[in-house]
Amino acid sequence: MNEEQKQEIYDRHEQAKQKGVKFYPDIIYKDMIVSFAIFLLMLGLAVFVGVAGEPKADPSDSAYIPRPEWYFMFLFEMLKYFPGKLEWVGTTIIPGLVVLLLFLLPFIDRNPFRHWSKRRFAISVMTIVVIGMVALTISAVATTPPQAETGAIASTVSEQITLGEEYYSLICVECHGAEGETTEIVGVEGLEGEIISPINSQDKMYTLTDDSLFNIINLGLPNLKMPPNGRAYGGELGPGEIEAIVAYMRYNWDDRMELPAEAVAASSIPALGPDEVPSYEVHISAIYKRYCVSCHRPGKKNNNYVSQTYEEMITTGDNAPNLVAGDLNSNTIRMLNREEIDAGGPMPPNKALKPELIDIIVRWILAGMPETAADAAAAIPPVITPPSGVITTTVSTPASSVITTTLAAPTVTAFPTP
Repeated sequence: MNEEQKQEIYDRHEQAKQKGVKFYPDIIYKDMIVSFAIFLLMLGLAVFVGVAGEPKADPSDSAYIPRPEWYFMFLFEMLKYFPGKLEWVGTTIIPGLVVLLLFLLPFIDRNPFRHWSKRRFAISVMTIVVIGMVALTISAVATTPPQAETGAIASTVSEQITLGEEYYSLICVECHGAEGETTEIVGVEGLEGEIISPINSQDKMYTLTDDSLFNIINLGLPNLKMPPNGRAYGGELGPGEIEAIVAYMRYNWDDRMELPAEAVAASSIPALGPDEVPSYEVHISAIYKRYCVSCHRPGKKNNNYVSQTYEEMITTGDNAPNLVAGDLNSNTIRMLNREEIDAGGPMPPNKALKPELIDIIVRWILAGMPETAADAAAAIPPVITPPSGVITTTVSTPASSVITTTLAAPTVTAFPTP
């Protein structure tokens, strides 16, 4: 550029200054109007649209995929091209060089013209940078898998209560009983004979807030030998799952709360009709899930008897088979009738199963132990006549008296061949 061109540019600049507007108040006024409009837009988005929330942070959740905000997604994508020990190249060196190039660009391209057609070098550099950032951002959004759904997500209170019952049955029944009524722990390794307070009492429900219950389940009570159940502290439960247990406890045991009808229907074990044949799918799995699975699952001291599936109930255990179609002298029935046998002691350890639930299991065994509802519908209902004998058990009460209970041993006159 020669001196004549420089002078021409200078003259045009001076003319523009004479025709221009003042920075104050003209430009500032316009900036204020635009800034206020943007503020109103952001306020409206915050109030009426909001930000999509995620579950509470769980440091033990290895399935969670951390993501930056959209304006940093291009850097996030760089990690895929520079993995492992090369991450610093993609996240520090290359972005640093690009920033340095942009910083030096005015010194490299000293072209005084402002029209884009005469600033090809600067325009080309910026175009390459912008296209690269946009392409990396699109690639990151398109290739990053969605977050895995957490097990505790429920769209309604009823669903949360139902999920809470499942988690309570899996984690808590072993020590606290199916109804939270246990006062002495029986059959739990390391806690045998421990005296505890019933957790279904109104004293507990009235004095403990939901946050307190959450923290107890999450962190445990070391002074009472209760281990933590939160995944972040070595347990099995995430935050949402613990919240579901708290909801189950609150709605079932706090007399100030009304249990939703949907939750009542979902949690109830279906009753048998007069000639209905029970099935594992509908009846037995619900009973076992509520009363048995807490102990009879992998990792527990249970003589290797696992009962989370139909196949496991029949085939697992050191004394297998514990259930035999048509046989009311099988290990499971004898233990449900509170007998001490080689296979184990009374089950459940803390409290006898309700007679109507034992009746369902008995009828299921006599009908050939059908797995599905369709199998049960095709089975012949067993005909049970009045008892031909009794099974007698004695239970010592705290007052040292003895109660004798007689359980009818039904005589089967007809049942299908399994």
